[in-house]
Amino acid sequence: MAAMMDGRSGLSPDSATELGAGLLERGAVSPDALARARSIEADSGDDLATILTRLGIVSEQTLVDYFSEATGLPRVGDAEWPQTGPVIAAEQVSVAFLRDHLVMPIASAGQTLVVAISDPLQMFAAEALGQLVGMSVTCRIAARGAIEAAIDRLYGTGRSEDALMADADEDDLERLRDLVSDAPVIRAVNRLIADAVDARASDIHLEPTEDRLAVRYRIDGVLVEQPALPPQMRAALVSRIKVMAELNIAERRLPQDGRLRVAVRGHEIDLRVAIAPSIHGQTVVLRILDKSGLALDFKELGFAPELAQRMQDTLARPHGIMLVTGPTGSGKTTTLYAALATINAGTRKILTVEDPIEYRLPGIVQTQVNPAIGLDFAAALRSFLRQDPDVMMVGEIRDLETAQIAIQAALTGHGLLSTLHTNSAAGAITRLLDMQVEPFLLASTLNAVVAQRLVRRLCPHCKVPHTPGPGQRAALGCDEHATFWRGAGCAECGHTGFKGRIALVEFLEVDETVAQLILDRADAREIARRAGAGQLYTMMEDGLAKASAGLTTVDEVLRVTLDG
Repeated sequence: MAAMMDGRSGLSPDSATELGAGLLERGAVSPDALARARSIEADSGDDLATILTRLGIVSEQTLVDYFSEATGLPRVGDAEWPQTGPVIAAEQVSVAFLRDHLVMPIASAGQTLVVAISDPLQMFAAEALGQLVGMSVTCRIAARGAIEAAIDRLYGTGRSEDALMADADEDDLERLRDLVSDAPVIRAVNRLIADAVDARASDIHLEPTEDRLAVRYRIDGVLVEQPALPPQMRAALVSRIKVMAELNIAERRLPQDGRLRVAVRGHEIDLRVAIAPSIHGQTVVLRILDKSGLALDFKELGFAPELAQRMQDTLARPHGIMLVTGPTGSGKTTTLYAALATINAGTRKILTVEDPIEYRLPGIVQTQVNPAIGLDFAAALRSFLRQDPDVMMVGEIRDLETAQIAIQAALTGHGLLSTLHTNSAAGAITRLLDMQVEPFLLASTLNAVVAQRLVRRLCPHCKVPHTPGPGQRAALGCDEHATFWRGAGCAECGHTGFKGRIALVEFLEVDETVAQLILDRADAREIARRAGAGQLYTMMEDGLAKASAGLTTVDEVLRVTLDG
């Protein structure tokens, strides 16, 4: 146990004092934040490290680095965690002991047991595991969340799925509430959310299967598999999320929607919750709405400078309609919020009706639709006209009634922003005509239509020049000398070659030519063909410019433009 003794000598029994001083010296914590954490430590009885991470003052990785440097113990690498099964069988060890002391056996070699610990003062717990199996012990430092995840994955939560279902079948809600208040379940949900935020995920998917709870994060628009959770956790995790979102924990047969708010790394994260039944249980999708990463600026969203200026010129008009179109998840709402931020001044009254309200915007009156009481988009928009507004934003034009009220608002001197689900800017016009909107009304009120898609942004740290093949050059309409870029993959982007997303934008300005096409009920292809270059800026043009500038790849551009 020489490695353990060497590690133990690095910290004294009063490691909380050393921990605080060490973090202060490294600049990882401010004196005020440390004083607040020490005050809570004295009142709660929890250790300082737990309080610092719970409050989001210090990340778990920072603690791992500190403890590793202070003790000389190595960190646990990603490949060191057991994958096929526990090193010590569940029948031999108390899972409660592992959870209480945050220790986890991760390997055995000869007569040596390798144990992951989160706190060097918990080495006695690692020694106890060695005595249990009659082996010497070597320790490694790991994050608390990583140890908890390994315990959950390899040993489960201690409650069977049958027992959890029996709780719900008996409608014993008090017992179910007690279950989801268990610390392991709370930690598991909090860890899922924190890990997803750290990974820059936009969504968390929990999908029950016959033998596991599959976990996937949507990162830069692509679903990425995460380590699965044991099937015993299915009911507990879903019920915990329901409690957090104030949903009915006894209802398992019908879909439910809600939202919740949690603190991650010291700032508030809103999540939109969608729960639906499936053959193996309830599936959950959590949409992460992180205001800290919200860019309400056209340039940051990927709008070229000249296009951003055209957007601002359109928004400066005193009345008329501007539409943003695209499929679900294409960033339409974010673009609308950026538009509102552009015109949000004390001299204008701005009202919005949304489903749901994704972000709170200061200085703007926002309303959530509630169809159960008759408050839909049309009803809210009708009431807005009596609120003396200057600009109104409608989350989506879904029917003729909402479209007619929007046009009436534009005719009476109001600015109006909204979205439609169409594949192109010109397609929005034909969609409204299909709703039976009168062409002369649409031609006189519609100012502009923006269509957009999101593509993955190339990682700036590893992008390298790339020459596309003949087929791609033909699709892009460029010559053989054109040079573009691709991602080689590096640690910064998780070896994917991409980091973040950027919008490809199409902009159609309604001038006299386009207005006449509307009056003639021209179809989308005819409008796109006959609109002049000054009126229609195509998504292919925007994609080609961004690919040439090294912001995205040719493959990404073709993926979204050929679909459109």
